[in-house]
Amino acid sequence: MPNALFYHLTRSPMEATLPMLLTRSLEAGWHVVVRGVDKGRMDWLDQRLWAGPEEGFLPHGLAGGAHDAAQPVLLTTGREMPNAAQCLMSIDGAGVDPAECAGLERICVIFDGNDPAAVQTARDQWKVLTGAGIAAQYWSEESGRWQKKAESGG
Repeated sequence: MPNALFYHLTRSPMEATLPMLLTRSLEAGWHVVVRGVDKGRMDWLDQRLWAGPEEGFLPHGLAGGAHDAAQPVLLTTGREMPNAAQCLMSIDGAGVDPAECAGLERICVIFDGNDPAAVQTARDQWKVLTGAGIAAQYWSEESGRWQKKAESGG
């Protein structure tokens, strides 16, 4: 059973936090699916990742290409995980179904703590995932560094 980590962003934007989480996931040897809700936003994120520093390059691609199955990081708005992902990262309130989590090592829910609707969506996701028996941790950067603020054994 995977762990779900909830990242409450209050100081850093998602596009600054996501590369750090992706780097750690790739270092763990995992393939990752980053699931969003808006194709335009995923295109924008793709461009941001390509524009990152050369020494911190994150190999990735947008879903719908010929090589989706080979992508270490796949950006998508869909439910499929053709790259055999071990980690699913949900951004912008993208849904996570507990049934799809069985084959994963980790689920990351990254949400904007300055957006009340995003906070409510994350709370709802916490309830659904922990209600399905998935262990979860809530992390906040409110103090200026990441701190675990809550934990549920699932």
